[in-house]
Amino acid sequence: MVVSEETNPPVEGEAPSKKAAKKAAKAAEKQQKKAEHKGANPAQNDTAEPDISEGLYGAYKLINSDGGHRDRVYVDVKDLNEKVVGQTVWVRARLQTSRAKGKQCFAVLRQNSSTVQLLISVNDERKVSKQMVKFTGNITKESIVDIQATVVKTATPIESCTVQNVELSGLQVWVVSSARAQLPLLIEDAARPEISDDPEALKIRVNQDTRLDNRVLDLRTPANQAIFRIEAGVCRLFRDILTKRGFVEIHTPKIISAASEGGANVFTVSYFKSSAYLAQSPQLYKQMAIAADFDKVFTVGAVFRAEDSNTHRHLTEFVGLDLEMSFKHHYHEVLDTIGQTFTDMFRGLQEQFASEIATVGQQYKVEPFKFLDPPLRLEFPQAVQILKEAGVTIGDEDDLSTPDEKLLGRLVKAKYDTDFYILDKYPLAVRPFYTMPDPNNPKASNSYDMFMRGEEILSGAQRIHDPEFLTARAKHHGIDIEKIAAYIESFRLGCPPHAGGGIGLERVVMLYLGLDNIRKTSMFPRDPKRVTP
Repeated sequence: MVVSEETNPPVEGEAPSKKAAKKAAKAAEKQQKKAEHKGANPAQNDTAEPDISEGLYGAYKLINSDGGHRDRVYVDVKDLNEKVVGQTVWVRARLQTSRAKGKQCFAVLRQNSSTVQLLISVNDERKVSKQMVKFTGNITKESIVDIQATVVKTATPIESCTVQNVELSGLQVWVVSSARAQLPLLIEDAARPEISDDPEALKIRVNQDTRLDNRVLDLRTPANQAIFRIEAGVCRLFRDILTKRGFVEIHTPKIISAASEGGANVFTVSYFKSSAYLAQSPQLYKQMAIAADFDKVFTVGAVFRAEDSNTHRHLTEFVGLDLEMSFKHHYHEVLDTIGQTFTDMFRGLQEQFASEIATVGQQYKVEPFKFLDPPLRLEFPQAVQILKEAGVTIGDEDDLSTPDEKLLGRLVKAKYDTDFYILDKYPLAVRPFYTMPDPNNPKASNSYDMFMRGEEILSGAQRIHDPEFLTARAKHHGIDIEKIAAYIESFRLGCPPHAGGGIGLERVVMLYLGLDNIRKTSMFPRDPKRVTP
């Protein structure tokens, strides 16, 4: 009879001194090599007693695609359930924790965000020896292993694993790829809930720099696995929704001859015998695609901003979800399309990623995201009035500061019960040179921003499609006309009225989940202080 025991590894205490840590690392490395040597030569494990598991455990030789085991079928951890009880399966996963106890070794195997308990128990009939048990207990955490096992129903649910009603009773144990003995961080520490009733648990924290310095390990936590699957979902939904609406995906240059936004915050790169810039936006090329009769376009790609902004929501490189669309009579035709795209994305996330959102919520405090359909749209003067009623005064030609935006977000949520809204008719003075002025108010513009939880996630506008007017506005902003000559020239060939916007992918995911830092939603973030790993 197989006995279940829930694996609860001991919590590690304070970090040892450098000397002690170095000594421990050497000892662990020596132990690992010894275990691997024994695994590769099972017959040498115990000369006094025959090893009945010989040839059933050890370390694989380097997998170099020589064709071995190509007919072996593996089962995903997430698919282990009561329907396969009694079956013998192969599983490849990481060994998250292990604990040898007498003639048994309890371990937890992890594959992506799914975990299952493994039991290796001495059993002559099943050819499981003491040597195999000892070998399993010596495998280093985070090593990749191949396990052949029988699926067994558990007497009680295993609360510490995602697979709770069955466990694996091991028959073979093979190390595919060993992890080093001394890990820079423990997955169980990196995955601890940020909110807990246990004061001791709150003391164990892995700080952000440690996480980012060891990002490969950090990304293995269930929350991170879920976050980046949700992020992939946002990209897929964005593409699918716009494609169904007749949009064409395009790919624009990232090396350009002039600053996209007409500002100084650009990265200059050496380009043969001259200089060029990394694109701040695909803006100019989206518009040129409209002039080339594509009518509706979108692009997904890297955007670069040379801003020395060390905040919770700024990156120097991020993924831009950009779209541009021609319209017949009014730019609100485009504004409505973008707004509906967001509500469709939010609904898609709710319906298709509920389990991933719940997984993130196990580590971080995630408040359900609320939105209206159709989305709430306010004009800039209305926002100014709402803030004025709250005691904040803003000038007619001033932009909203970050604190103003956050306060407005809270006030809008309280008044309209939505985390998403559109702010239209921004002051002309605070928008880029290609923004169309409001025909009824010389101080306003046909431009808009969109917000999630009080933070901007899209900036857009109707673009000027008349070449003479565009030239005048560019000169007004001090832009060298020669450097954007090709851009202006494209409008001399006839161009329909159009509008669009640019979205920051990482910021959308951060705010949808209610996370506190954009670095949590950037797989390998780039900011003014970080260009590695």
